Amino acid sequence: MTADPVELTATIFGFVAVALTVKRHIACWPASLVQVSLYIWVFWKARLYSDMGLHVVYVALALYGWINWHRHGVAEGELVVERLTPRTLAGWGGAALAGTFGLGSLLAAYTDAALPFWDSSIAAMSLIAQWLTTRKVLENWLFWIAVDIVGIGVYLAKDLYPTALLYFVFLLLCLAGWREWRRAWRGRLAQPGH
Repeated sequence: MTADPVELTATIFGFVAVALTVKRHIACWPASLVQVSLYIWVFWKARLYSDMGLHVVYVALALYGWINWHRHGVAEGELVVERLTPRTLAGWGGAALAGTFGLGSLLAAYTDAALPFWDSSIAAMSLIAQWLTTRKVLENWLFWIAVDIVGIGVYLAKDLYPTALLYFVFLLLCLAGWREWRRAWRGRLAQPGH
């Protein structure tokens, strides 16, 4: 089977966007805009409607992230990484479960969606992860890691091989992102006055 050129282009921009996010570089946002815009088409064709809708929302979140990072120092090279409290992290986990079952139930009942609950789990966790990324919260990487693990299976099941490969690379980058952002957070704590 020949890979769709739109999917391949989206895959390349996805890799670039996440690699730049790991490095806390503001150019991750325009690369992300290209990636998510192209994936709207890819996921519509694959009948992964939660992923398609998610990528529509990603367009707005990428614009917000770009503006927020620019306003708060990334343009000058400084990204201040924050942490969630255990209670807040648990709340986000509960929101991911609720979103998965709520959206999955709707898609299962009213559409011809392929893999509605798995697809919905990707959407729910991704929205949380993306929001936490725009807010520069370290735990965004934990949600992205979960998304990547589920995504690899879903995209293999739907014969979206370049996308499955991308999500495997994302998984590796997310592990690096967790380590890099945690190092930045610890470095900030070591500074006088923190």
